[in-house]
Amino acid sequence: MEFIQLFIDSLPRLLQGLGNTIVLTALAVALGIIVGLAVALAKAYAKGPLRILASAYSALFRGTPLLTQLFIVYFGLSSIGIVLSPFTAAILAIGLNSAAFQAEYFLGSILAIQPGQITGAIALGMGRLKTIRCIVIPQVIRLVIPSWSNELICLLKYSSLAYLIQFPELLFQTRLMASKNFRMFEMFIIAGVLYLSVVLIVSHFLRKLEKRLRIPGLGTESTF
Repeated sequence: MEFIQLFIDSLPRLLQGLGNTIVLTALAVALGIIVGLAVALAKAYAKGPLRILASAYSALFRGTPLLTQLFIVYFGLSSIGIVLSPFTAAILAIGLNSAAFQAEYFLGSILAIQPGQITGAIALGMGRLKTIRCIVIPQVIRLVIPSWSNELICLLKYSSLAYLIQFPELLFQTRLMASKNFRMFEMFIIAGVLYLSVVLIVSHFLRKLEKRLRIPGLGTESTF
């Protein structure tokens, strides 16, 4: 009964933190999609410096810890006069980190598309850019959903790192309340239940979306 009462008393504050977590995750994912798709297209179709730059970006953000990137964006940039709020810094760091991983997911989906489709579209006079926009990208978005689903769930959990720069997400609110009521163990159990609930809901939605948008016969076997 004490645990239930603690859960009821702490729920409003924790839901506020959970709301901040969801908003942070959504914006970071959106940034990751935009940048990640651009990086993947550069690695797949660009030549010269642009392709090298895209590969370097991917290697840099995939090869260094997210926490280090978060501290560089928040503390490092402020030391040279670029002061960001914890919210903005968290979005940039998590979003740019996610973009490097999403770029690999997008690149894999690009390579799964039969080259003959691109050759045929160009032969019909569509042009390279129009072919990528109208033929490649729509299929890539549908093919990448299974891998992208894992990234979204990971970002939801990685967003907890934002508490280290004082952004009031779920973990921050949990630690704050636990420091006041001295119920550390119970508070983290409640936070874990909230994280798990959101992950299960998101996973269910993404499975439904994957089934709805699946392209029959595409991406199930090698095209080379």
